[in-house]
Amino acid sequence: MNEFVASEITNNIAEITFGTPKSNSLPGAVLEKLAQTILEEGAKDEVKAILVKSEGEKAFCAGASFDELLAIDELEASTKFFGGFAKVLNAMRNCGKIVVVRVQGKTTGGGVGIACGADYCFATKDSALALTEINLGIGPFVIGPYVERKIGKSQFSAMAIDADFRSADWAEQHNIYHSVSDSIQEMDEQLGKFLQTLASRSSEALALIKKVSWEGTDHFNELMPARIHMSASLILEDSAKKNIQAIKERLRVK
Repeated sequence: MNEFVASEITNNIAEITFGTPKSNSLPGAVLEKLAQTILEEGAKDEVKAILVKSEGEKAFCAGASFDELLAIDELEASTKFFGGFAKVLNAMRNCGKIVVVRVQGKTTGGGVGIACGADYCFATKDSALALTEINLGIGPFVIGPYVERKIGKSQFSAMAIDADFRSADWAEQHNIYHSVSDSIQEMDEQLGKFLQTLASRSSEALALIKKVSWEGTDHFNELMPARIHMSASLILEDSAKKNIQAIKERLRVK
């Protein structure tokens, strides 16, 4: 599977799919394309809602691409890369349309951010999630405001510190997931019915629901430059590169 972002509109729903070979981890080019596609689809009058999903039946998203993190060797490139995650989440927040996210398996780091950037999120019981950035030597700084909005600062801090996986049930109880199914097939059946219903709703009403549900988040724009710099500078440390390489080696052995 090659890296890609694809979109199509069916019955007033824009379905955006992204995929990369390594557990749908996200390199900079895919982040840029994903953010651009969300904004482009959101600007279309016929679109009432946007579905964001990833390819395959295993991991939803493994966060940042390790290969790209290892290749980054100066601050400008690092800032651009982490700014890509900010662009995706900002696009989800500002596109003007309800954004539904489909999570079919485990998700970590930036993938958790995408789930938390959703207005409504479907998942399977196998969709455990974790903020694993501390294992690399950085932190979930860019996605932090979006995760905090869903689960609160205390739970966010705990996830960032322990880097442990939380179950799909936990994610549902803490407002990240809104529907948890036993299987992908069952999730897709529920999701299909939900999207069909959304397509029948008033565009104006949906747009206003989107607007009021994100009230009080304008300051996210002010936070981002400093948050991006935190991750961008830390990932350049030799210790971070060693951590990433060690994790890659462990994954290769498995």
